[in-house]
Amino acid sequence: MASIKQFQVTFDCAEPERLARFWCEVLGYVVPPPDGFATWNDFKLSQPPEQQDAWCACSDPSGVGPRLYFQRVPEGKAAKNRLHLDVRVGTGLVGEERLAALEAECARLIPLGAVHLQTLYDGNDACIPMQDIEGNEFCID
Repeated sequence: MASIKQFQVTFDCAEPERLARFWCEVLGYVVPPPDGFATWNDFKLSQPPEQQDAWCACSDPSGVGPRLYFQRVPEGKAAKNRLHLDVRVGTGLVGEERLAALEAECARLIPLGAVHLQTLYDGNDACIPMQDIEGNEFCID
C-alpha cells in the first residue's frame, strides 16, 4: 500500500472566498489563482454564474502546511465540529508565558471576525477555543 504524501482539509461553508481569506490571515496562507489563470478574479469570470464563488482554496506559501479547500454548500452549520484545527502558537511555552502568547493571538483574531468562546487555563497549560467567521470551532493552542 502506498503511503499518502499530501492531504487537504475541506470546509463546507456558505462563502468560500471570504472564509479562505479569513484563514489566510490566521495562518499566513495565500490564495493562489487556479492553474492557468493570472488572477483569482479571472478564474471566477471564466465560470458560469451558478459556479462562480462555488469554491476557493488557500495554501501555505512555504509548502509545509496542508492546503485548505472551501466549498459552498446549501445547508448551514448545524452542530459542533467533529474535527477542528489547532492553531499552534504556544508550542514549548508553559504557565503565564503560554497563556500570554495564546491571549495575544486571540486578540489578533477577534478583529478579523473570530469569536472567543472561553479560555482554559490550569496554571500550567492553556487552550483558547474559538469560532471562525462561519461558526467553525478551532483552538488557539
